[in-house]
Amino acid sequence: MNKKRLPPLNWLRSFEASARHLSFTLAAAELNLTQAAISQQVKGLEGQLGMALFKRLPRGLELTDSGRAYLPPVRDSIERLAAVTDEIFGQGRAKSLTIKVNLVFFTLWLAPRLERFRALHPEVGLRFSSNIWVDETKWDADLEIRYGEGVWPGLSADRLTWDELVPVCSPQLLDAKAPPLSPLDLSEQTLLHVIGYKEGWSYWLNQTGFGQADTAPGIQFDTLISALEMATRGHGIALGRSSLVADMIESGRLIAPFPQRIATQEAFHLTYPSHQYLHPHAEAFRSWIVSEAQQTGTALAG
Repeated sequence: MNKKRLPPLNWLRSFEASARHLSFTLAAAELNLTQAAISQQVKGLEGQLGMALFKRLPRGLELTDSGRAYLPPVRDSIERLAAVTDEIFGQGRAKSLTIKVNLVFFTLWLAPRLERFRALHPEVGLRFSSNIWVDETKWDADLEIRYGEGVWPGLSADRLTWDELVPVCSPQLLDAKAPPLSPLDLSEQTLLHVIGYKEGWSYWLNQTGFGQADTAPGIQFDTLISALEMATRGHGIALGRSSLVADMIESGRLIAPFPQRIATQEAFHLTYPSHQYLHPHAEAFRSWIVSEAQQTGTALAG
């Protein structure tokens, strides 16, 4: 592109703010300029582009088709420039990396491994929050670990687990009962259900040929970590994911009473906006966790 055709940054900022507010007055207040200055800069931009960006209405503004098409790349460029400027010259280097994470994944998979990341990147501050029952259309973190099939509009996703569904329980159930010997005995057991998972007990039973078992008796939970905790205390049989229960089985807190295992289609994924600048700290965490996931998946497969 001819450099002479690149509009001045202040014109672009005035356009972006005006388009966001659909008001020259509100854009002027945000940018600490006069309404006349904002209007003049937008006119200058339209003159250079040779195209109207707004329809001037009696009570505000409306974007033209050209304005609507031009806004996303202008907004993205300004956000990227602001982020890089803050990173290099501002306080971006001291900013904590905010990660939303599924509670069971954090407790059983991520927490035991975090020491390795912190040893590699002691300069990165970390802030974790739970994403239980959050609005998936709202993005307010640098990275988020979600459970599902890996497709979310506007997000890129790196798969972190390749699981098998495996029923687990305590070596001894309440009232000194022994664990069931066959899936045929599950109708007489307390099943620990987790809402929100597509691949639950009915799915496992149908896939293994035991769909006739009655899954109605049981207890429901909104998190897998709660179901697994109840399982360790002998309250019933939970349907675990192999990457999460491997250590609990190895330590003897849980056993897998049946040989039948079913590969999952759902998995835990690291997600982040597809078309947004990724801070170097976020990129460092992404590179590390994907490597850990690959190593863990190889170890489990072996």
